[in-house]
Amino acid sequence: MGNSALKSHLETSQKTGVFQLTAKGLQEFPEELQRLTANLRTVDLSGNKIEVLPPAIGNFLHMKSLTLNSNRLAALPSEISKLKKLETLSLSGNRIVELPSTLGQLKALRTLNLSGNQITELPPGLGTLRHLDLLDLSRNQIRSVPAHVSELQTIEINLNQNQISVLSDEVSKCPRLKVLRLEENCLDLSSIPQSILRDSQVSLFSVEGNLFEVKNLRDLEGYDKYMERFTATKKKFA
Repeated sequence: MGNSALKSHLETSQKTGVFQLTAKGLQEFPEELQRLTANLRTVDLSGNKIEVLPPAIGNFLHMKSLTLNSNRLAALPSEISKLKKLETLSLSGNRIVELPSTLGQLKALRTLNLSGNQITELPPGLGTLRHLDLLDLSRNQIRSVPAHVSELQTIEINLNQNQISVLSDEVSKCPRLKVLRLEENCLDLSSIPQSILRDSQVSLFSVEGNLFEVKNLRDLEGYDKYMERFTATKKKFA
């Protein structure tokens, strides 16, 4: 991509606070963006070939939305934790294996999209994200949902298309969890904790494509309570 095109993008971004440059074959995070650390609120560099997010990403103190879907990122720098105003972090379709332990410092985060990466376990340390609405970990390689899931403050967890065969009953203690998606995993009926149906706040529990017929959920204790929540939610949005 020519310098003149980048320059015009930068000039526009200075006025709008938005920098969007998708599917242009970029191999690195544009260094020129450092001039706009005081201006940028939204950056979208999806569909490029970026392999590394530089530590200087921590300088964008006003950034609210960072989208780098479909790149080649394998890791994130710990400096990303400095983005205290960040509300949306979308990194689907990369090569990320694990997250920096500092990610839990992104106190304003509402959406964390990590679908289609190479994550093998539910990331610890995200319980401090008290405004999280969506945690999307679909299309990864997660095999179990451990007890620390109960720390999560999110409203929705998407774990579709993983390899999950173990689901901790602690998931029923997530204080704000309303939507739990576990489609196309390796769960059998005996792996489903009845406390999710009986005791949790979950009003949409999506488990199609596992090792049991969804209709057999009806046989579990607490199913009637779950259906009450499900129906009440449907009515609210009808």
